[in-house]
Amino acid sequence: MLDAVTPGNYNECRMTQTGPRPQNTAAPHPPAVPSYEDIFPYYAELCALSELRKKSGFGVPISSGMGGHLLLYLNGVRMRRDANGYPALELCPTAEASGQGAAISVNSHYRNANWVAFEGRDFTFHGALPSGAKLTREAYEETQSQAQARGLLDGIDFHDHFFRDKPAGMSRERFKYEISIASDYAVCFGRDAYRARLPLSMAQMRIVIGYLNALNEPYRTGQTYYHWRLFNDNCAHVAHNALAAAGIWAPWRTGQFFMLAAFKFPVPKNEMVDLAGRANDLPLEDPAALFQDEPSRTALMTHGTLPTGPGGLTSTAPAIIANEVYDTQKLRLIFYDNPFWGPYKFRFKRLFSDPRYTDLRTNLRHFAARYRTAAERTPAGPRLPAEFMDRYAQHIAAQSAFLESWRPRWEARP
Repeated sequence: MLDAVTPGNYNECRMTQTGPRPQNTAAPHPPAVPSYEDIFPYYAELCALSELRKKSGFGVPISSGMGGHLLLYLNGVRMRRDANGYPALELCPTAEASGQGAAISVNSHYRNANWVAFEGRDFTFHGALPSGAKLTREAYEETQSQAQARGLLDGIDFHDHFFRDKPAGMSRERFKYEISIASDYAVCFGRDAYRARLPLSMAQMRIVIGYLNALNEPYRTGQTYYHWRLFNDNCAHVAHNALAAAGIWAPWRTGQFFMLAAFKFPVPKNEMVDLAGRANDLPLEDPAALFQDEPSRTALMTHGTLPTGPGGLTSTAPAIIANEVYDTQKLRLIFYDNPFWGPYKFRFKRLFSDPRYTDLRTNLRHFAARYRTAAERTPAGPRLPAEFMDRYAQHIAAQSAFLESWRPRWEARP
């Protein structure tokens, strides 16, 4: 969590306000008109969430800062729990990956976990509320009841000081769900969401899962207690570094002296924009430039893939407007950027003005053309290692074949 969703808030400094690739080369008997998950069963999605403002007079009064919150949604994973209910992630077989996933949330509430996973994409964003329905107090309470019945916070302890604000008569367990709703699950009850999606191979998703499970291990075993830190261990650090483990980008350092870390640390909206850029805008046609980009070079040599490729889409999920519980008018989410000539607001605008970032068919056509160009172009510049060039040629050929195998089906999409 970045925005400290408690009765006390953090004010971020120097922030400014603004308004993978699959390795399969064939598709085994897909439906006539495939869904996104038919083509890309495993994907990661960074979800930058706006501030939160709860209306007074109902439940625990909660608000948050303009820095927002970040979830990492992983499709193709599911939960397993130990004898005490403590959660861990595991990989779904490809045939079972569609429609299964979990949102990873880092929250200052947690005492014995760095992160907690909340299963179900629909439940992550809209809880138990039907599409288009008004968020009433009854629907709000029903979503909490369903979350508790699912045991989403089973095995997770909260720091004792958060219970000082617990209303008389409310159980500690119910209070955990009360202060987690609209931040860890049912997030669009009170927040706008801006999302950047990146397909991953099965091998890459397995690495992400391993990284996250290992991150929680010292807290699960009681070796230490988790303490959230804005500059060194916030929600964006965890999501970023989980993807870094899979070769998407370089990791963020943690554990720095806080005065140094305060000058540069990851925040939700920046991370969302950066992931969309890595997913779409690396120079696929220029192997020399890819070789100079260390994470790309490592990903190609280790995983046989590159961060940029088909399926990297952006989307939004607005907060529920007809709302008895939250004020959802003009929700703010700010960049850590220069307010006058910083690049992020311009990059963000481009992500939602060019359809290759938002429309699947346009995106797939765009990359099919780029792979053809890459295959036909004779590399210029300094000679690169033969092994790298072999991996590069294999990747371009495999991705071209992959898209061509799906072309009759995705061209049939309405």
